[in-house]
Amino acid sequence: MLGSFTRRLGAHAAIAALGLSLAAAPALAKNPMVGGAPMYASKTIVENAVNSKDHTTLVAAVKAAGLVETLSGPGPFTVFAPTNAAFAKLPPGTVETLVQPQNKATLTSILTYHVVPGTLTARDLMAAVKEGGGQATIKTVQGTPLTVTSRGKKVYVTDAKGNTATVTIANVMQSNGVIHVINGVLQP
Repeated sequence: MLGSFTRRLGAHAAIAALGLSLAAAPALAKNPMVGGAPMYASKTIVENAVNSKDHTTLVAAVKAAGLVETLSGPGPFTVFAPTNAAFAKLPPGTVETLVQPQNKATLTSILTYHVVPGTLTARDLMAAVKEGGGQATIKTVQGTPLTVTSRGKKVYVTDAKGNTATVTIANVMQSNGVIHVINGVLQP
C-alpha cells in the first residue's frame, strides 16, 4: 500500500494540468501557530503535527496507519488536516474502530484522501477555483478527487460524499509541503 502511495506522489502532472504552482511560500513568511504550537517551515509535516494539541487524533491515526515515515519523507504534500473537534463530529466509536489493526486499510484510505501531491497554497487553490469557473477538482493520493470552492477569502473542500470542510488555517508551510487545517473529516 505504501509503495503505491509513494508512486502516486510523483504524479505532478495532475497538478500541472490544473495550472497550479508547486513552489513553496517565501522562506521569510511567518507560519501561523497551530494548536498552541509554533509551526516551523524547516520541519516536516509529522514533526510539526505532533506538537499541535488540536491534532492529537490525526497524529494517532497516522501512526496507526503506518504513514509516519511516508509523511516525513520529501514529498511535497498538501495535507488537509482535520482537528480533534472534526474527528469528534464523527459517530461515536468511529475513530476507536478505525485505529484497530484489522481496519488499517480503511484508515489508510481515509487518511490518504486528505493528501494531495505537491505544494498547493491557498492562493493556488483559489486560482484553480477561479480558472474552473467556481470550483476545482484535485486528485488525492488515495485516488478519489476532492472539490475545492471558495467564497471571499475562505476555501472549502468537499468530499465524494458531499460533506464540506472549511479551511480554518491555511498555508502552514512545511519542509515537505503545506498543511491546511480543516474543520471536518473528508471521506472517499
